[in-house]
Amino acid sequence: MHPAAHGRLTAALENLSVTFHGMTAHPDEHNCECHWGGPEELSLLKTPDVELKPDLLRRTWQAIDWTDHAAVLRRILPQFATSLVTGRTDHTYGLEEAGDSFARARWPQWPAEQADAVRESLHAWWVQSLTDPEAAVPAHQVFVLCAEASGTLGPWLADWEEQTGHLSDRRLAEAAEKWEYELLGDSLPWRVGWHEHDEEELRADLVAWLLGHAATRLRASGAPVDLQHRIRLLGLTDEDRWTDPHWPGHRY
Repeated sequence: MHPAAHGRLTAALENLSVTFHGMTAHPDEHNCECHWGGPEELSLLKTPDVELKPDLLRRTWQAIDWTDHAAVLRRILPQFATSLVTGRTDHTYGLEEAGDSFARARWPQWPAEQADAVRESLHAWWVQSLTDPEAAVPAHQVFVLCAEASGTLGPWLADWEEQTGHLSDRRLAEAAEKWEYELLGDSLPWRVGWHEHDEEELRADLVAWLLGHAATRLRASGAPVDLQHRIRLLGLTDEDRWTDPHWPGHRY
């Protein structure tokens, strides 16, 4: 276990509990009983600091039709964050779905103390996923959540550049393997929900980073040569790409 990363994450989760202690959904909040849940469950969201059953927690963060989504997310955030980092969060698609929930709450616009607590918890989790061999959630999934939660790649890529150890290099190769198929098909390699962010801008930023910093790092760390070629192909377009002798034969 990486002690520094583990300690930072533990502190960040504790700070979330302190910062969002006593939070509740808006007193007038409501939702459809047939799609979300009944009045007894709704009353729990209006009661502070009561732990929710896992199924209720999932239905709450996944719901897209809250009147005040930000207040609902603040109510469940300490428990939700712990569920995320321990790998216990059920999701229909991928962790980008949880990132969507953060994005819909517009958390960077919250009071500074609250926004800072969320930001630090995301950074602490992301760094832990890169440096802790016992991390519960694969780094590429954490990255996607952070990207969708914030609508930007820059801060998370900067963290990755700072973490230069063997494990972080391996996480980079694993992510590149996961992403190259969709990227070579000119698509973002994760589902973008509800059009919260500019899909093409995110894809362009990721490709530029892979062609620059990541390509150099993959080469230096001894990543498989065929993977290095597939990343190189991202810099080519149209016929130059699929007629290259190292084109992997992907069909779209």
